[in-house]
Amino acid sequence: MKQFFKMFFASLLAMIVAGVIVFGVLIGIMVAAVSKSVKTEKEVVIANNSVLVIDLSDRIRERSQSNSFAVFADGSSFNAGLYDVCKAIDKAANDNRIKGILIKLNPNVNGWATSQQLRKSIIDFKSGGKFVYAYGQVISQGAYYVGTAADSIYLNPVGDMDLKGFATILSFFKGTLDKLEIQPEIFYAGKFKSATEPFRTDKMSDANRQQVTEFQKDFWNEFLHAVSSHTKVSEAELQNLTTAGTIEFPADALKYKLVDGLLYWDQVEDRIKAKAGVDNEDKIKYVSLDDYAEHARSNSTTKDSRIAILVAEGTISDGESDDDEGIASEDFIEHIRKLANNDKVKAVVLRVNSPGGSALASEVILRELQLLKQKKPLVVSMGDVAASGGYYISSLADSIFAMPNTITGSIGVFGMMFNIENLMKNKLGVTFDGVKNAPYADFPNGIRALTPEEAAKMQRSVDNIYTIFKSRVAAGRKMDVALVDSFAQGRVWTGTDALDIHLVDGLGGIDRAVASAAKLAKLTDYRVITYPEPIDKFESFIKKFKGNKASAQVVKAAMQEEMGDEYQWYKKVKELKNMNGKIQMLLPFSWETK
Repeated sequence: MKQFFKMFFASLLAMIVAGVIVFGVLIGIMVAAVSKSVKTEKEVVIANNSVLVIDLSDRIRERSQSNSFAVFADGSSFNAGLYDVCKAIDKAANDNRIKGILIKLNPNVNGWATSQQLRKSIIDFKSGGKFVYAYGQVISQGAYYVGTAADSIYLNPVGDMDLKGFATILSFFKGTLDKLEIQPEIFYAGKFKSATEPFRTDKMSDANRQQVTEFQKDFWNEFLHAVSSHTKVSEAELQNLTTAGTIEFPADALKYKLVDGLLYWDQVEDRIKAKAGVDNEDKIKYVSLDDYAEHARSNSTTKDSRIAILVAEGTISDGESDDDEGIASEDFIEHIRKLANNDKVKAVVLRVNSPGGSALASEVILRELQLLKQKKPLVVSMGDVAASGGYYISSLADSIFAMPNTITGSIGVFGMMFNIENLMKNKLGVTFDGVKNAPYADFPNGIRALTPEEAAKMQRSVDNIYTIFKSRVAAGRKMDVALVDSFAQGRVWTGTDALDIHLVDGLGGIDRAVASAAKLAKLTDYRVITYPEPIDKFESFIKKFKGNKASAQVVKAAMQEEMGDEYQWYKKVKELKNMNGKIQMLLPFSWETK
């Protein structure tokens, strides 16, 4: 019997090992097969008399994504990043197979600068004489803003649309910390540096209220200008309609010329058929923006000289990351070095869409960008947000461009620690004691209050990084440090205001930054590439599986599915844990204008 169990368990172990090996081989075969299938079988075919569809409920990220598994499903295998989206719309303007654009006015999930860039691309498309229609059942202000690029906007007869003004809501957690008996110990430089306010007060400071009011005003003025351009209603009258809350029903939107008709979808489709030259009994050939962008990308030129768009999107963190989101310093500098050493890449456009993050990681990245700049031109293009650490990594570029609605600046620094001594003692009955052989041996630890000397030490660290931040900006923008300090102080600015104070060199999107980089590199014939290459969601999962983190990813996916929009709060708690005791260049905790 003993020999039986010995043989049994040996055989079982062999089966398990063999199973793992076979599974790994199968996974490799699947990746290869799917990859090949995507390239050869799932070709996007653009039919004559097609209509390009832009669905505003689809988030447009900076970096494109691919999905090998999509070949087995009825969906796009490519999720286009912003640059690929803009190039696709530009290509469609000269593609005889594309007759026009349909904008689905679903709730717009994209930021204001991204929406501004998208709207400009649609207007450029329309200037070629092709039609653009927009249709929605419930039209938010963010969707309506993009829709004003269309020839005509149609609303469902029993639908709804907003014209109510903008609001910016911030969350404050001081009361929560008080209840939990957690004592935040906060240090910051810059009177406008509001990132720590949610933990040290229960409402906005006067300085923060001032900056939010001013950038919200710029957003609103841009919105009114866009609406007025489409409707031919004066901005003053639009403001009066907003203040009075006049637009309550679809009939109100039609009466005041905000929409061009109240139609059901089939009626809109009949108009599209007439414009596209399609018989009533035939179906319209709709092509999604993602599919067309994939088609445009696969048919791009193969010129030797290249301008690389290097995407920096998300929070800046130290070290490496197994997550495809965010800017991990060690991973990112590898990308910078590859571009710096690639002789075919003649210039780099750093596309920044980041609220900042770790001060140390920002400095490490900036140093590598300086080394790259010694070899080839470096131009920055700012997205929805390029502030704090996001501005820091941009500061030494040859030129910086932003959209009018970009949020930038926030030249300030903070550090936070959370003392959980009372929470552990009074709520859980846990106390701490120990022995140390030097005054600062247990600093920082989070299980006792800081001494005055330790607090002074933290503040000196914050002040030192703030001084370095200002010196970097002064060097990059060729300004006196005192002048930088006058508009620094942690204050955020719109792209329009940033141009006035010379934090940026001009207003414009990625296309303008690319043109500037080409001019600096003395290029007239070149190819634009985006870097890093599009993320493949399946390969990304396999990479995490190899790292024995597949279970964590499954839990994460389940939490996102179950928590929905509330998942953002879980992510914020994780960010707090990671920034505890570290000096940060980061925008406020939670911030949305809509």
